[in-house]
Amino acid sequence: KDEANQQDVTLRDMLMRLPNVMYDDVPDGADESDNVEVRKWGTPVALDFEAKEHFEITGAASGMDFETAAKLSGSRFVILKGAVARIHRALAQFMLNTHVDEHDLTECNTPIMVLEEMMYGTGQLPKFGEDSYKTTEGMWLIPTSEVTLTNMVNGETVEEQSLPMRFTAHTLCFRSEAGSAGRDTSGMLRQHQFEKVEMVSVVHPDESEAEHARMTGCAEAILEKLNLPYRTVKLCAGDQGFGMKRTHDMEVWLPGQNQYREISSVSTAGDYQARRMNARFKPTAGGKPEFVHTLNGSGLAIGRCLIAVLENGQNADGSVTLPKVLAPYLGGKLTLSTNGKLA
Repeated sequence: KDEANQQDVTLRDMLMRLPNVMYDDVPDGADESDNVEVRKWGTPVALDFEAKEHFEITGAASGMDFETAAKLSGSRFVILKGAVARIHRALAQFMLNTHVDEHDLTECNTPIMVLEEMMYGTGQLPKFGEDSYKTTEGMWLIPTSEVTLTNMVNGETVEEQSLPMRFTAHTLCFRSEAGSAGRDTSGMLRQHQFEKVEMVSVVHPDESEAEHARMTGCAEAILEKLNLPYRTVKLCAGDQGFGMKRTHDMEVWLPGQNQYREISSVSTAGDYQARRMNARFKPTAGGKPEFVHTLNGSGLAIGRCLIAVLENGQNADGSVTLPKVLAPYLGGKLTLSTNGKLA
């Protein structure tokens, strides 16, 4: 009996390591250089001075304390202070309000620690355990609220008429960034702790294609309202996530790096996560329950959005002109002055 149980555990582990089957329209390719551009929006700003990275901009630099954060927590952490912290908060509120008021998503406030089974449900385990943090009690810190929002239907059989379910949450996220040594070590582009507004949809299988396009549009709308130039790319097979059938990345223009950088991934998993979670719906017309389809996407990564706002709005004197849509969240002030104050 013990041997049979052990074989069951081994078999489950092997099955849990099998990736999803990609859609036929996913481009062949080995890495990000083989991704295919779908569309481009906005024109990268033409500065008549040498563009600075976010942490070099005079008005922003005093609001980013990497040294004290390193003293507290080690590398890849930052303390945001003053106006920069407020702009970061404003971005989160703006994103949430837009998704709730205009995109018909239901706002949630979820835990940031989950049971191990939930990490299996969305595909972070067993293969990618080294990318996340585990507590001494066996709980896991979420790498994204995709884990909590999607697993809300874990083990559930919902009524067909309750679909689609569309959720959004603003949470802390934690990633060990295993394998990223030496990459993006300057500034706050790649952190162990960051904040993200996530979108998750649970839909009828017949609606998942349309929902992927819809969610991509939701992420793009945030960038457009902030007047941030971006491009949308379809990831090739070699660059795509383990558990996804298709992924669109939005890459925002960063003048300080003179290149587009990822700020959102919007992916459709088909019934891959639903099978792992045993999440089904009961057809209205009768018949046996079927697996739901799940989708997720960043709407957006807040820290990276802050970087983009600072770099695209930078002026020659070191001040920053902020996007008009943030005015209600900043007391109507839309300039980050050279002394680090809102004006």
